[in-house]
Amino acid sequence: MNDLEKWARDLFPINRSLTGSGVRQTLEYISRIVPELVIKSYPSGKNVFDWEIPQEWEIDDAWIEHIDTGEKFAHFAKNNLHVVGYSEPIDLILDKKDLLRHIYTQPDLPNAIPYVTSYYNRSWGFCMSESMKKDLPNGRYRAYIGSNLFDGSMELGEVVVQGEMKSEIIFSSYICHPSMANNELSGPIVLMALYQKLVSKKQCLKYTYRFLFLPETIGAIAYLSENKNYLKQNTICGFVVSCVGDERAYSHVKSPYGNNLADKAISAALIGKPETKSYSYLERGSDERQYCAPGINLPFAGFCRSKYGEYPEYHTSEDNLELITQSGLEGSINVLESIVEAIELGLIPSCTTYGEPQLGKRGLYPNISKKGNYDEIIARMNFLAYCDGKNTIFDICQIINLPLKYALAEAEILLKNGLLEFHHL
Repeated sequence: MNDLEKWARDLFPINRSLTGSGVRQTLEYISRIVPELVIKSYPSGKNVFDWEIPQEWEIDDAWIEHIDTGEKFAHFAKNNLHVVGYSEPIDLILDKKDLLRHIYTQPDLPNAIPYVTSYYNRSWGFCMSESMKKDLPNGRYRAYIGSNLFDGSMELGEVVVQGEMKSEIIFSSYICHPSMANNELSGPIVLMALYQKLVSKKQCLKYTYRFLFLPETIGAIAYLSENKNYLKQNTICGFVVSCVGDERAYSHVKSPYGNNLADKAISAALIGKPETKSYSYLERGSDERQYCAPGINLPFAGFCRSKYGEYPEYHTSEDNLELITQSGLEGSINVLESIVEAIELGLIPSCTTYGEPQLGKRGLYPNISKKGNYDEIIARMNFLAYCDGKNTIFDICQIINLPLKYALAEAEILLKNGLLEFHHL
């Protein structure tokens, strides 16, 4: 078993929510792979922009029991999706009609348990498959939820890989969903692996890289409430990384105007992939909402494989360990690593010659001029044509429709031959 699979299997059973021991256990696990991780805590009731840190939520057990038969349904001990997240404690006797008002299912996936939450409104409920709901016998039930809501804290994790410059790139993912592999675990796992790659190159990094592992929405808001000024001064681009473990597609969730450096980076890195999808900011749904919000306006975009909300298993028990693959995770790591490589090169290439360079004398152009000989070097000529010191390497990829990995290979060849120089932002 490789590390990515082991991390997923170890983390999957933990009952995560916005707060509580599940988040702390997850961060403690991440800190074993990311030893420089700093865990920050925010007390319940703390005001963060227009929001407030919620009370801490813990749960020991929950179930529905048929009074006459003693049969139990929606047992939390069997699957932690069986309880609506942040349900208040209850111990009630109900008839079936009243109980059904508090049961949630996913009718289009009759054997799946949906993931449902009620973070900011006191409520309670159970989640089960539509088939289980249909099989509930008539009669009375005892509904028990052994939860506790109390003033505590919310935690998040941060680690910085320091480069030569203060200018930084941010990677953010969330750690608040229970028992979901693609929607929850794939993002942190990809970031953990990317962190390891960057730490191994730490001595030669030009830019600084910041990794954030936090509860979705409220975690990003809390972090920004304390760090927005610094981030606004030093961030050149950022990426919300979510749902990056399957193999169905690669997806780009654009910033509000779709033209910042993160947008350009993702677009360039996805050129040539077998299946890609692009989504407007109007179709946003993760923490790009917070990083791009009015008054914050950080240059962020979202990166996914199958986008959250767009694949059938999303927010159900079918988003399990079978949905994510080693190949899917590695593909996502490779995309982000190629973006880092382009940023580290310096981003903005310029040709060192006046006029078109003489490629033939450098062995970079066919010496025999014959129809058909030009196909192999057309990308090189096109690439050079836009190296005017104004375009980023991401811009050039989009203009000439060249996959970023090929542009990087061309840049290395041209650098070695003294035909290019790069400039940092």
